[in-house]
Amino acid sequence: MNKTENLILEAPQTERKYKDKLFRLVFREKKELLSLYNAVNGTDYNNPQDLEVNTLENAIYMNMKNDISFVFDVELNLYEHQSTYNPNMPLRDLLYIARLLERITTDRSLYGISMVQIPTPRFVVFYNGTEEQPERQILKLSDAFEKKISEPELELKVLMLNINLGKNKELLEKCETLREYMIYVTKVREYAATMSIDVAVERAVNECIKQGILQEFLLKYKAEAIQMSIFEYDEEREMQLIKESMRQVYSKEGREEGRKQGLEEGRKEGRKEGRKEGRKEGRVEGIQIFILDNLEEKIPPKRILEKLQKRFHLNQEQAEMYFEKYSKESNM
Repeated sequence: MNKTENLILEAPQTERKYKDKLFRLVFREKKELLSLYNAVNGTDYNNPQDLEVNTLENAIYMNMKNDISFVFDVELNLYEHQSTYNPNMPLRDLLYIARLLERITTDRSLYGISMVQIPTPRFVVFYNGTEEQPERQILKLSDAFEKKISEPELELKVLMLNINLGKNKELLEKCETLREYMIYVTKVREYAATMSIDVAVERAVNECIKQGILQEFLLKYKAEAIQMSIFEYDEEREMQLIKESMRQVYSKEGREEGRKQGLEEGRKEGRKEGRKEGRKEGRVEGIQIFILDNLEEKIPPKRILEKLQKRFHLNQEQAEMYFEKYSKESNM
């Protein structure tokens, strides 16, 4: 047994309560994983055997395994797939990488005079949720720090790539398997809107096989793919319900205070606007008033969008969403 195989840890039988992910199964073969690596990094390596998979099989979070960890070109890559936006990925990756590095360095002395060399860690999240997100964004561990400092002593950055169809077209073109995976996922979501999830998944699988989409994979793992897809779709819907419930809780708890503060800050053009969850409802109303006031003053839409982004700390897509919504209401 080689060193890489030693790193592939099997969880005790009593802990096997997780559900595996379709994304992980699709990219379990080194050939497919290398293709994904090349697409992300703009490289053209062609020897899958140079890639060493070292995923911790017993690293379980909310009943789901961490997706893929592998060493290639002296880089330690952690690839994760997410169907819901999770700002805590840097912290999750920090906890995971610490366990992984502990295993990698288990037979080396960390107290000697020689520096222990480790592969360079790199973190990527492939996002395909239904909530609108940018094509690329960097999630930073320091964003979670309660006290903000200019140069944090501890930092971890995660590259989040939106792989929904229409986003990151170059990436999807370079990795055919990733593109076909998203075609399949899109079909499941489309059919699930009008039929039960089990029927929708069965139809999507059969249709993809017929059309040559993930054909070899789906023929080989048809039963597993169907089971995983049903579970993941239900999991995605459950997470959305949880998030919505939390929004309602925060809204009720901070309704009066948040509304007053949000309205006041909105009229003052968003100065130090409410960023906490308990003030979210008031903040949104403040944004609405800010947009309507600017429209009444005949401020050009482009300038309103710029001011929204700056004063309410919104990205361009969020600013455009609010502007479209409330400008339409002003014309009704």
